[in-house]
Amino acid sequence: MGYRLLVTLVLTLHFGFLAYLVLGGFLAWRWPRTIWLHLCAAAWGVLVIAARLTCPLTYLEHWARRRAGDRGVGQGFIDRYIEGVIYPERYAVLAQVLVAVLVLVSWAGLALRFRAVRPRQPRRRLRWRGSR
Repeated sequence: MGYRLLVTLVLTLHFGFLAYLVLGGFLAWRWPRTIWLHLCAAAWGVLVIAARLTCPLTYLEHWARRRAGDRGVGQGFIDRYIEGVIYPERYAVLAQVLVAVLVLVSWAGLALRFRAVRPRQPRRRLRWRGSR
């Protein structure tokens, strides 16, 4: 029973991470300090895709499934729960590009918000010695 609960917890964490990866930049509009966490999440997402790494949460899910008596699954989280469910497998690259564009739009929006909110410094006039 405990390992099945661990599988459920890991899957919940995985879904939460993906949701944060997609939407975290927009959350930073409200809480700007969280942008650093989102930058780390985005860097991890790019690294996993570019280097074809297996996420540690996927390893943990497979391990817990085997401990629970299941054969385990031969696929990664995205392959099993996202592709073919949310979008067809043949659109995987398009989905990745759309996520990247959404993340970049959220960062650009944050930069524009930050720029608009930041108070402008008045320009100082240069004075020559002896002039008033």
